[in-house]
Amino acid sequence: MKQLELKMWKIQKTSTLALALLVAFAMAHPTRSMAQETAGIHGHVNNPIGQPITKGDVKLTTDRSADASSRKYAYTFPIDASGNYKGSGITPGNYVVIVFSENKSIDFNDNVALAANDDKQVDFDMSRKEYIDKMTPDERKQLEEFKKKNSEAMAANAKIANLNQLLTQARADTKAGNFDASMKAMETATTAKPDEPILWVALGDAQIGSANAAAQAARTAGTPATDPAIEQKFADAATSYKKAIDLNAASKKPNPQTAAAAYNQLGQALSKGGKAADATAAYDEAAKADPANAGMYYFNEAATFYNSGKLDEAGAAADKAIAADPKRVDAYYIKGQSLIPKATVDPKTQKIVAPPGCVEAYQKYLELAPDGPHAADIKGILEGIGAKVESSYKAPKKR
Repeated sequence: MKQLELKMWKIQKTSTLALALLVAFAMAHPTRSMAQETAGIHGHVNNPIGQPITKGDVKLTTDRSADASSRKYAYTFPIDASGNYKGSGITPGNYVVIVFSENKSIDFNDNVALAANDDKQVDFDMSRKEYIDKMTPDERKQLEEFKKKNSEAMAANAKIANLNQLLTQARADTKAGNFDASMKAMETATTAKPDEPILWVALGDAQIGSANAAAQAARTAGTPATDPAIEQKFADAATSYKKAIDLNAASKKPNPQTAAAAYNQLGQALSKGGKAADATAAYDEAAKADPANAGMYYFNEAATFYNSGKLDEAGAAADKAIAADPKRVDAYYIKGQSLIPKATVDPKTQKIVAPPGCVEAYQKYLELAPDGPHAADIKGILEGIGAKVESSYKAPKKR
């Protein structure tokens, strides 16, 4: 009995030791069967007109026998805003891949084999002939009508994009003084879409820029700025602005800012073209269209007349600018400058007598802008006519 028990103990001991060694070996060297290898899938989903489907899911199943309502789906991957989907961690196998949108099955691929470590691309292009052929006659009719409308919209959008590009480039060219290039671009734009007011405003801006440049060149050369060719340039700009005004007024929703901008520029073109009364009317219309900025439009009128040497008109416009915006400092300068040439000399005292409102305008400028760019000139004028200088302005020290 003792001998038998001893043998049995040895057998058990040996078996336990062998089992421990096997476990240790298995842990140090795991077999391939213990690591699960999976697959991935990705792709893009288009509707019948070729646009991405942006809402829905792509589902995978191996259940080919059940009907759609009771079918089990092993994996579900969402479609993103670009029409793409992506999934991973899929057990290798042969799947039916189905596209769902608004909880309805709209397309499928019934034979997608996924092997271990695959990342297979599976796209769904519903504009393919096979898909279209399976549509009902009514569905195909609706599709064709939609395609027609969509193509028209796409063509319109492309046209607008091109016009916007021309407009942006023209504005940049006008700002840089490349007036010929700007006019050419806007002539193309207004031909393509002649009913768009803002395009005519941009064309007028290029034309008036060209006219101003020609007038400046004439002054530099010492030749008259009233040359017929130059006057025609201002007339062409005025024509473009009037076109913009008429189109804007005839539109379903007239834009006040467009009207104000066109009238403001029209005033400049008319003034420089020698039509002062018409220019004044145009500036008045600009202020009426955009009352919040009336002071700016009236000041523009005053500055245009002042720069053209029309001092009476400049003074009248400065009064309107001051009435609309009492803090518009440069309007007081223009008012004073328009009046000072009318100063007289008192025959008894031989002192210079400024016309009514002149000194007050200068004093108001100094009150609002004691260190403004015209402050030194104004102080000199007031001292020259013996008027009191009421200002905190201090003349710069001489070096």
